[in-house]
Amino acid sequence: MSRTHVLRRFTPVALLAASALLLGACGSDNSSKDKSSTSKPSSSPSAGATESPTAAAGGCDGYKTGKESDGVKVSGDFGKKQDATFTTPLSATGLERTIVTKGTGKATENGQAVDALLTVYLGKDGKALGSQQVSLTPGDSSMIPAFLAGVDCVPIGSRVVVASPAKEMYGAQGNAQLGISADDTRVIVTDVIGIKKPLVPEAWKTNVPKVSFDAQGTPTLKLPKTAPPKQLLLKVLKPGTGDVVKAGDTVTLNYQGTSWDTGKIFDQSYGKQPASFATNQVVEGFGAALVGQKVGTRLVVSIPPKYAYGPKSASDSSGLGGQTLVFVIEIQKTGSAAQ
Repeated sequence: MSRTHVLRRFTPVALLAASALLLGACGSDNSSKDKSSTSKPSSSPSAGATESPTAAAGGCDGYKTGKESDGVKVSGDFGKKQDATFTTPLSATGLERTIVTKGTGKATENGQAVDALLTVYLGKDGKALGSQQVSLTPGDSSMIPAFLAGVDCVPIGSRVVVASPAKEMYGAQGNAQLGISADDTRVIVTDVIGIKKPLVPEAWKTNVPKVSFDAQGTPTLKLPKTAPPKQLLLKVLKPGTGDVVKAGDTVTLNYQGTSWDTGKIFDQSYGKQPASFATNQVVEGFGAALVGQKVGTRLVVSIPPKYAYGPKSASDSSGLGGQTLVFVIEIQKTGSAAQ
């Protein structure tokens, strides 16, 4: 199994597609719009769209508003329910963003993860694909622009509407499973709830697996015959003395992943090439285990499903849904040294 597949963090696209949730009747309310904007989207604006007048003042490149995003009305309690109505078919030729309700909190900043509620609609018929609370990081270049547009450089407490062609998410082929062609427009409603509280592992003090290393430094893990812990637990096996890993750093490391449920190794970099990735581009529990540790550290971490791949489901492409994952990790480089 490819380690990039195993470790990668699911995007909201995957979460929403997997949920297959359909919302009920849509309401109609349209509070004051604010044309604030953020980092420059990759696509050109729709015909008739205008640049935010406050973009330069906010220090962010301007997203464009347009008649498609402006025409979406949203009701429902902020952070809990989003009901969007708009004239169908809605068709945007490029990414548009409208801040329906401007929050009163501080503006989001690059690299600072925020909690958000997302609901995605099909522009052609107004059908809701699903709703999901997720964590998004403004400025994350690995994230699809249509999702970042909802959280980039906007005040906490804002409700944002983004309209974008589906080809920007799925490519020229669209997504046949969801019945979406490349030219279909998606409407994404985002409630920017608040700054995400960093996930910090608890100290692993009881029922800690035994870990030994051979002459080549490859670990052998022996799990205790107990039920998997429900918390995110970490034990340092060997303290490091190098630079400290910060949130968002690119880290080079070796790892071995074992499923507590099956007792089997599902993936590892030992015996291959070390892996390199940013702490915010992997499953949440894995990234949290790295932040605050020093280069040279060896550790073992137990990650429950909610901080890994969530509950078991038919749409779980990782094959690890519902399982508690145990990783032995050795940190080699961090920050600019790993670039």
